[in-house]
Amino acid sequence: MGLKDQLNDDLKTAMKAKDETRVSAIRMLKAALANYELARTEPGSKDAGKPITESDLIGIVEKQIKQRRESIELYQKANRPELAAQEQAEIAVLEVYMPKQLSRDEIKREVEAIIAALGVKEFPKVMKESAMKLKGRADGKTVNEVVRELVG
Repeated sequence: MGLKDQLNDDLKTAMKAKDETRVSAIRMLKAALANYELARTEPGSKDAGKPITESDLIGIVEKQIKQRRESIELYQKANRPELAAQEQAEIAVLEVYMPKQLSRDEIKREVEAIIAALGVKEFPKVMKESAMKLKGRADGKTVNEVVRELVG
């Protein structure tokens, strides 16, 4: 079952269960997916007419989670713990749709293998390759930290 079908099924289930947090998070994710699809139909877009892959959809989920993490930081600075808790609950809902995330040790092993394959320890090259290979499976910030440790 594709991500979009799963979202539709999960939305129905959440609505029947009257789980407002899940309903809200899934609706916002569906809206982000619809906006992405619409952007793909724009003639001026560099990706116009290309089919949307599961990888693209995972990227959208990842972006939604990142936005919520940024909101949590802002809410905590503004002393609004109730809003930060709401965002955290939505992150928990969205993480269900992400592939299993790698641990820091797993990321380190992957990056070490990439460095060995490239044969260089230049940050830009290693980071670019690491970001491509680990996209969707690891947080970009953590990947950046690990690459800096290993090439620095």
